[in-house]
Amino acid sequence: MNTTLSKVSLAAAMTAASLGISQVQAADYTFTFAHVLIEETPNGQAALRFKEEVEEKSDGRIEIQVLPAAQVGGDVEIIEQIQMGLVDIGIPPTATLGNFEPRLQILDLPFLIADYDTMVKVLDGDVGREILDTLNDDNMYAVNFWGAGFRHMTNNVRPIEGPEDLAAIRMRTMQAPIIISTYENFDANATAMAFTEVYNGLQQGVVEGQENPLANIYTMRFHEVQDYLSLTNHAYHAYAAVINQGSWDSLPEDLQAIMIEAFNNGRDTSRRLTLEDEEKILAEIEDEIAINEITPEAREAFVEASLPVHQEYEDIVTAELLHKVYDEVGIDY
Repeated sequence: MNTTLSKVSLAAAMTAASLGISQVQAADYTFTFAHVLIEETPNGQAALRFKEEVEEKSDGRIEIQVLPAAQVGGDVEIIEQIQMGLVDIGIPPTATLGNFEPRLQILDLPFLIADYDTMVKVLDGDVGREILDTLNDDNMYAVNFWGAGFRHMTNNVRPIEGPEDLAAIRMRTMQAPIIISTYENFDANATAMAFTEVYNGLQQGVVEGQENPLANIYTMRFHEVQDYLSLTNHAYHAYAAVINQGSWDSLPEDLQAIMIEAFNNGRDTSRRLTLEDEEKILAEIEDEIAINEITPEAREAFVEASLPVHQEYEDIVTAELLHKVYDEVGIDY
């Protein structure tokens, strides 16, 4: 939460006095940056590098306190705290933000974005900016999209080689209606569950499968309690980097510019580290879990089978915005 200069200066003076130090340079602004990921993930590392860059380039005028691993709650709780100003910065998934701004769900439509280059084109272009701007009425300023790679499916029942293979599997999903609708559309039994509870849920058989990017699968050790990993690339796992509107407005333009540059570098770092990690992760876990990649024909079957979900959410994400994305990705539904 934003801390005024007078309060910080008073605290600094008291600290200096207790330590026998004549002067302590305190930050003008102190912001908390909360997320649910452990620090070893690409986005956890990117958050730390964001902190370092902001503090260095602002000459200490801004202090960033990073709170990883769901220290203040899950993504829903973090978003609520950002809106209230109890937390300043977050990188919640777009699917979870869809609980607050329905149009954000557009990026989590299944089998919409097929590859990395298309993702960059959509998320970093004019359409991406339009999607981010939908959060303007939610007391959040959305800066850009970070990301953890494409999501894949794991389970303990069978390899997923086509839509029909998901039938009756108990799949854990994020607390996001569009993800639940996706798996129900594929005849799976969708169960919303907090990210921090997934390992135990899989281990105890409460759920039989889950979806996540490779970095999350590996760092949370899901491969230890799953038999099959199917590389489906069914949705890009985008995080929207957001900051409480009041906290953002409190900054002078020169510090806003420093923050934006650091947010952009954080985005690039998260994506680069993700790509570097994915090949290593697959090599690391290939002896522990059976891995299959869906064929181009299977992907076409998934695209066709996803049409009902796209139709269900067309009015929610708005037909205008949806067809702008279709034009960018080359889909002709």
